[in-house]
Amino acid sequence: MHKVTIKLLPFLAVLLLTACDPGELVDSALKRTAHSVVFPVVNIDMPAEPARLATNCILDAASQEELQLLARDVGVEAGTATKATIRQIAVRPAAQSCFAASGVPPVVG
Repeated sequence: MHKVTIKLLPFLAVLLLTACDPGELVDSALKRTAHSVVFPVVNIDMPAEPARLATNCILDAASQEELQLLARDVGVEAGTATKATIRQIAVRPAAQSCFAASGVPPVVG
């Protein structure tokens, strides 16, 4: 191996480690899991692409606790409580603003 490359290895390792934020990885995994629960519910009422955009808006407007609650339903069909949680998040101003910016029809309260 090149002497310069060997000297740079510790520096590169530190850079790589600082780029990996464990909290960010957990949040990302939680959002992906919640997405797999929310998308099928939203996709009932709209085509796939608008449903994907709406799902992202809903997840962005959700609290950490709500994301955890939604993620619990992974692998099963969403029940009444999960659908109600999705709807409660979808009617929030933050989600509605995101819908408008993304060209998704608004959800009526």
